[in-house]
Amino acid sequence: MAVFAYLSSAVLSGFDKYKYSAIDTSPVSNYICHPFWNVCVKFVPLWVAPNLLTFSGFLLLLLSFAVMTYYDPHFYASCRDHPDHPPIPNWVWLMGAINNFMSHTLDGIDGKQARRTKSSSPLGELFDHGLDSWATLFLPVAVFCIFGRGEHGVDVYRVFLCVVGIQFCFVISHWEKYNTGVLFLPWGYDIGQIAMTLVYLITYCGGYEIWKFRFPVVGFSPAEVFEISLYFGMLGLTFPFTFHNVYKAYKNKTGKMLSFPEAMRPLVSTLVLLSLMIHWSLISSINIVQAQPRLYYWTVGTAFSHIACHLIIAQMSSTRCELVNQSLLPLFTIVAMIQFMSLGDTEIYLLWAYCIYITIKHILFGIGVVKEMCEHFNIQAFSIPKVSV
Repeated sequence: MAVFAYLSSAVLSGFDKYKYSAIDTSPVSNYICHPFWNVCVKFVPLWVAPNLLTFSGFLLLLLSFAVMTYYDPHFYASCRDHPDHPPIPNWVWLMGAINNFMSHTLDGIDGKQARRTKSSSPLGELFDHGLDSWATLFLPVAVFCIFGRGEHGVDVYRVFLCVVGIQFCFVISHWEKYNTGVLFLPWGYDIGQIAMTLVYLITYCGGYEIWKFRFPVVGFSPAEVFEISLYFGMLGLTFPFTFHNVYKAYKNKTGKMLSFPEAMRPLVSTLVLLSLMIHWSLISSINIVQAQPRLYYWTVGTAFSHIACHLIIAQMSSTRCELVNQSLLPLFTIVAMIQFMSLGDTEIYLLWAYCIYITIKHILFGIGVVKEMCEHFNIQAFSIPKVSV
């Protein structure tokens, strides 16, 4: 038995009744990705656990993030107007392309491997979507690492807003499922992953300077076009469909028919988190996002994932979602201190402190939840019984 129980008996009982329900209408997914993944999964041995595929894909993205952080902690390596910062070695872009492609593929075949080995379980979906919530920060940060700051680049604060936008898109998809019982898979995910791999490969072949130009007529740089496309994906391909699906479920009485306060409850923690982080960035006496961009991104990404995982557990177990996550209390205290005191460089130490706190808390939470679910379902996280063909 776990020393500290993360999952109540009501949640575990809800998992016993859970059935996965998802709808994917993306042409890219249905006509390109899934046929390719159906071929790929046949090469995976039957003894390989689906969760091992999921976790391996996440580790590949984490590796790319770590290597790029080492070579370019402040996004100056791809700036021609900062020659004192050496460019990122070209092999890093090839590694990024391979890791991104493999991660996307592994994320696409893990569910197929689960059905193939008859090892599907609520743990697999929670594991998959929980790691996806953490990975929301990797794509925009990696892309803008290629473009850099300065000339033909994008300011790190605007990158932060892109990260916030992608995270909100992720959470409203699970808010949608919390209210409708169905996960409508967003179109932008597969398109973004394929585009990311291509951008990596182009950068490897042509170097980061290949992106240092502006499109005629409109005058936008590739970095700005990518930024605009992200917002177009959010506003055009995600939000309208999500709100329409929720409206339709309530109109047709096929959803959970919650009251308005209860329906909106799952969004509160995320909105509080993002509001606090945005407010911190605006009132900072040292311009904290400019001073420590990657640390700031990692902190908001990890805190977001911690909150999103609680929502995913609630919607899968059909239990009431928490209103405000406890991990926000230290952040609220820090932002309140910065609001009323000019702390200077002390802000960086406070950011480090909260980053370490939320990272450790989230990892321990993840390990605890996986252990409890494994005990409840009498399964192993990274191994499966031998499958008879």
